[in-house]
Amino acid sequence: MNYDQLAKEILSRVGGVENVNSVVHCITRLRFQLRDEGMAQTEELKKLSGVITVMQSGGQYQVVIGNEVPDVYKAITKLGNWSVEGEETLSSDENKTAKGNIFNRFIDMISGVFQPLLGLLAATGMIKGFNELFLSFGWITETSGTYQLLKATGDCLFYFFPVFLGYTAMKKFGGSSFIGMAIGASLVYPTLSSLSEGDPQFILFGGTIFESPIHITFLGLPVILMTYSSSVIPIILASFSASKLEKVLKRVTPQVVRTFLVPFFTMLIIVPATFLVIGPISTWAGNLIGAGATEIYGFSPILTGIIIGSMWQVLVLFGLHWGIIPIALLNIGTLGSDPIMALSFGASFAQIGVVLAVLIKTKNQKIKALSVPAFISGIFGVTEPAIYGLTLPLRRPFIMSCIAGGIGGGLLGYAGSKFYILGGLGVFGYPNFVNKVAGIDFSFYMSLIATAVAFIFGFVLTYFIGFKDPTETISTNIAEKQEFVPNTSLLNDQPFEIVSPMTGTVVRLQDIKDETFAGEYMGKGIAILPTMGRVVSPVNGIVQTIYRTKHAIGLISDDGVEILIHIGQDTVQLKGQHFNSFVKDGDRVKVGDVIVEFDLLAIQDAGYQMVTPIVITNTSMYHDIVGIANDRVDEKEPLLKVYAQK
Repeated sequence: MNYDQLAKEILSRVGGVENVNSVVHCITRLRFQLRDEGMAQTEELKKLSGVITVMQSGGQYQVVIGNEVPDVYKAITKLGNWSVEGEETLSSDENKTAKGNIFNRFIDMISGVFQPLLGLLAATGMIKGFNELFLSFGWITETSGTYQLLKATGDCLFYFFPVFLGYTAMKKFGGSSFIGMAIGASLVYPTLSSLSEGDPQFILFGGTIFESPIHITFLGLPVILMTYSSSVIPIILASFSASKLEKVLKRVTPQVVRTFLVPFFTMLIIVPATFLVIGPISTWAGNLIGAGATEIYGFSPILTGIIIGSMWQVLVLFGLHWGIIPIALLNIGTLGSDPIMALSFGASFAQIGVVLAVLIKTKNQKIKALSVPAFISGIFGVTEPAIYGLTLPLRRPFIMSCIAGGIGGGLLGYAGSKFYILGGLGVFGYPNFVNKVAGIDFSFYMSLIATAVAFIFGFVLTYFIGFKDPTETISTNIAEKQEFVPNTSLLNDQPFEIVSPMTGTVVRLQDIKDETFAGEYMGKGIAILPTMGRVVSPVNGIVQTIYRTKHAIGLISDDGVEILIHIGQDTVQLKGQHFNSFVKDGDRVKVGDVIVEFDLLAIQDAGYQMVTPIVITNTSMYHDIVGIANDRVDEKEPLLKVYAQK
């Protein structure tokens, strides 16, 4: 199938790019929100090769593609110049952050804002670190052109941090990135910083911790001038506010003048609001957060080091380390150094010590082959291949790495080691410990000792305590993904039985309201109206696809039967809310393993029907698919029989 050509024809028949407010996709279909559905050529769309059918439901214009929908939607978004985020694609003016509880949304927001800058952040940090290292060794002087040029190269990102964060934050929040950059540029505008010199007009909040000299006013309102270079929170909050305002302005501004009036009013409102309210409040909040983190560290640096060092890799697994990175940036920006992130530095060295022990001790040639690249990448601070590919699947080595990381963190806490920059990782991270004032001091040397100890303990604990050496290859993200070859021989002699993944009332597929499933466009099968909020595996096999929204699961049995379980109708719109998955793509499952749990009552209260189709998507390979005649079924009871071709 030519996805680019199909995408072009679909866009043309839904009324063109200009008629599309947003487009998302679920497991089978493209879901458009059109400005005018009357412009769509529904019958022409249905005739397209590659389109199964078209449905109009729930305010969405749904083009059913089938299993190849991810490839088609990528082509669609490329043509429309829209951003792509996992299973969800939105036009630039409709981009959204993740759903879920507040904490999950916060972590998603932080990672989305900072992740695009990580490479540049590490690179410029390394330049700053090595520049200070060369200065400490006496190789260059502070007045030399070499030092000054390297300093400018390393400082460029940090000084203009609000400009860069304005871009990434607005992109994350669904606003115009260049407006975010402009807001960030206003925060570091050099003329404003010079206005704070001399005697103030008056003092605001005098006698409190928020005491602020006022040098200028805006329309009679006092402006608290602060230093926003290297700041984080003010521009993120300003960008968030700007993205919301921009969406409102787009709705009320005539299209003919929208191009310049929307940014005009957005900038005119948000920039003064940032200097008057958002900037001062967020700066004070940031200072309090940084002071609070330092206070916790001051209670017991050693205990704090043990906790952070041992838990760092766990935080990385769940993406929770993103919540600590802004605190480190705040501390460096306000206090000149950060002791919190520094405590995690030994964790990557503990991990590579463990990997080296696995490499030496294992008899499994596949694991040996995986250990080499994992060890090399770990030296440079990239430990995800080691964690996901080796130590976590082997379990005990991961625990040993956490223990060794805690020992290293405790030593760093004892030495009072701090990051003075947020730069490189692994062996490139040592310059982070160079104190510009004191140079190479005790805490720097202790960083060398702590990482060496973490490495040695990780190696020794793993080597002597050992691990269960598997006889089969570990499923890993490092290894090249091998094609799954099902065994269809059993189907030649007798039907393959698929048990029920749910408990509930049996419903004929033809009786459900969704035409895609009722018309068997996705394959033959059966449906269940669940009475319990969970899905278990109906076969022994592999998880082919579990969507980020967790409402749909694709499985392939060891006998080659491809099964789609679609929990409820239109539940993709919940964006994963009320769902909890226990597997990921590529996981092996056996009959009865819990795959997904969901809050049945909450989803029903939200207005969604919960009838769940269970279909065989490769129906054409078989002679017949026959469902049970019972009115009710319990999970793991017989549900479908698959008959081989005759």
